Amino acid sequence: MRYALIALLLLLLCAVTPAGAQVSIGIGLPSVNIGINLPAFPELVVVPGSPVYYAPRLDGNFFFYDGLFWAYQGDNWYASSWYNGPWALAAPEIVPVFILRVPVRYYRHPPAYFRGWQPSAPPRWGEHWGREWEQRRGGWDKGPRSPAPRPAPLPVYQRQYSGPRYPPVDRQPALVSQNYHYQPREPVVREHLQQQGVKGAPAPPAPRAQQQKPKSTPAPAEQQRGPAAQRPQPPQERSEQKREPRENAAQREQQHQGPQGKGGSQEQRQEPEQGRDRDRGQEKEKGQGRNK
Repeated sequence: MRYALIALLLLLLCAVTPAGAQVSIGIGLPSVNIGINLPAFPELVVVPGSPVYYAPRLDGNFFFYDGLFWAYQGDNWYASSWYNGPWALAAPEIVPVFILRVPVRYYRHPPAYFRGWQPSAPPRWGEHWGREWEQRRGGWDKGPRSPAPRPAPLPVYQRQYSGPRYPPVDRQPALVSQNYHYQPREPVVREHLQQQGVKGAPAPPAPRAQQQKPKSTPAPAEQQRGPAAQRPQPPQERSEQKREPRENAAQREQQHQGPQGKGGSQEQRQEPEQGRDRDRGQEKEKGQGRNK
């Protein structure tokens, strides 16, 4: 009886977690079959007021956001860069808030514990996953003050890969790199694409301590320099500044003495002429005396 109970317990534990899935803080490698088998690329419609798409004609909780397909199946979140997997298990702690905020009515196959929840409101994840998760993801249900980002473009190139043409997992990263050039905004999505080997996927942002650059200190020569107004002037500029007052003073002196100098030269011309007139007058008087 004891061994039967142990065997039953092991079966239950295996049923909770799909084969090949590994629980981790992040998105694992795509290796899980979650029971969603799509023969072709599904129809996707934008959730009103959200950057998330949902599949209205699928019997499953199927979404697309920020370059990845997201599915909620068996009380777990999964992500994939291709519409039909394989899927990677995503820890509840890293699921993007815009996925968590999708209202209940857009879950086409809601779990039983969704019953009684308001269709126009997001699921009560804090109530379901517990207080510890609620503390880590505090504010997830608070809408952003700014408008939501635009929905990412759909990877419509995958429509040509349906049925037997669907690529195996080892070819999927190369096809994504060649055909889909969208740059994800979520760090967890960037990290997942890089782990898959998708070329061109931006690296997740570095921690703030690494992003801050040390403040550059000026060189000793620059610290000793004073303001530009206090710097010594070149010798040529100082000599030119000394010449200017002298030249200006000489010009002012010439302008002041100019008329007097001209007058003096006229007087000097008049004095010889007056002397000649006197000499002529004296010679005339002597001549007149002789004649008498």
